[in-house]
Amino acid sequence: MRLAGAALRPVDPAAVPRLALVVIAVAVLWPALRLTEFDPATLLDPANARPMGRFLAQFLPPDVSFEFLALVGQSTLETLAIATLGTALAFAIAFPLSLVTTLSLSLSAIGPARDAPLRRMLRYPARLALIALRAIPELVWALLFVRAVGLGPSAGVLALAITYGGMLGKVYSEIYESASNRPARALMEAGTGRLQAFLYGVLPAALPEMLSYTIYRWECAVRASVIMGFVGAGGLGQQLELSLRMLNGAEACTILATFLLLVLLADALSALSRRLLA
Repeated sequence: MRLAGAALRPVDPAAVPRLALVVIAVAVLWPALRLTEFDPATLLDPANARPMGRFLAQFLPPDVSFEFLALVGQSTLETLAIATLGTALAFAIAFPLSLVTTLSLSLSAIGPARDAPLRRMLRYPARLALIALRAIPELVWALLFVRAVGLGPSAGVLALAITYGGMLGKVYSEIYESASNRPARALMEAGTGRLQAFLYGVLPAALPEMLSYTIYRWECAVRASVIMGFVGAGGLGQQLELSLRMLNGAEACTILATFLLLVLLADALSALSRRLLA
């Protein structure tokens, strides 16, 4: 009787979808493993582990000499300047484009608008511009601008401004549309302009998320500026590239530790901004 009762118990209705997801994940990941030739066992191979161990041993102890720390401090300030100015220019690009592309401030949302076709003609090119700006990685832009303006941090600033301008504009527009548009609609129905409706109906609700994402992008800009330094865009990355080229692991360890502190600083600023705007 117990066996018969157990056999009559209903089957988990989510079992088939879960099994299907597992099969799809395996079907997608297995070709990726083959194409990338990813094999974790190579890391455990003694023939590879010994050279890796010798290489990592060169990183300790880090170089803490006064001369090198002064050089790292100057490169750190340069990296922060690249990330900050690049993010500021990206915001200057993204903010107006996000206002054009968002549907939350569309006059057609509250009723027929005579200039709706004209606004759509402006919205689609703006969206295309955001796609074009973020489609090319900042490292590629850095390579192009190094050829245009020469070696140095200017190339990194311009590369970050273009790529992150597209990213910020896309996310800002989505933040506007995800927030409640009832206050903005009420203001536009009362006869106010789209800019006033945005400032008083959309921005107060969207500002905390916008600020949090902008600070996150600044953190990403710090990391990106380090990477772009390998192609001559200045900052900590250029100094790290020189240390690795000279096989000086102690200097590279100091630079990597400085880089970690920068990321921790960005995370603390993001948490502080959320508390202030909560």
